[in-house]
Amino acid sequence: MPRTSFAAAFAATAIALGAACAVHAQGMPRAAAAPGAAPTPAQLAEMPPASGSTPAGAAPLAGPDAPAHVVLRIVSVEVVRTTHPPYMDIVRVRGLASSAGWEEVELVPLTRGSPPDGILHLVLVARPPGGAADATGYEPVDAILPLSSPAAYKGVSVHAATNSVEVDTSPGYAEAKPVNDDCGTCVGKVVLAKGASAPAGAEVIAEGNLPPGARVVRPGDGLMGAGSDPNRLSLIVNKEGRIVSAVWD
Repeated sequence: MPRTSFAAAFAATAIALGAACAVHAQGMPRAAAAPGAAPTPAQLAEMPPASGSTPAGAAPLAGPDAPAHVVLRIVSVEVVRTTHPPYMDIVRVRGLASSAGWEEVELVPLTRGSPPDGILHLVLVARPPGGAADATGYEPVDAILPLSSPAAYKGVSVHAATNSVEVDTSPGYAEAKPVNDDCGTCVGKVVLAKGASAPAGAEVIAEGNLPPGARVVRPGDGLMGAGSDPNRLSLIVNKEGRIVSAVWD
């Protein structure tokens, strides 16, 4: 494909994706934006801060009964700048959800107005599956957000539940360090506490290698704060220290 045709197709795709991303703030007053464009600093300044009634770790999604949650982890952030008008930066983020079934992945701006350091802060959110989900391994997710004013920000920082990744100069690329064990094959293994010796012949997983925030429920343990959290891994362990259940709940 000729370079000019590729660039035109790329820009058209970005505009279409931007229109899809814009629905995250349905019902939220803002200045009019060009079709397919992400909010500019002036438009962000007019957006009210998130409601204090929103649960920690959650962000609003289109529709009053469709809460979104912050995705577990950011894998990489890339900012691409188009070379033909309409000029824009396109932010592409790859992440990991705790389990399969997360839908409507999108990037939501946290920055209000023009940031003093020139960094646009975003959060990666999605709609999690209903109820607890078996730990079968992380699920790759991705989202794209076009920025209609490339000169407004010098870089982009994207946040997830357990980490963040920043591109400090646009265009650019940055990625996170490798993740811990996703516990996709944890069931049947023995949880090995720090400093403990592994039982002879047992397949083990070190407690320090579990996903951040994982809780190990041993015989006799209670469950303080048993509210739902799709980014929390709960491991039920029997008397021998062997994992008999692993769920994101």
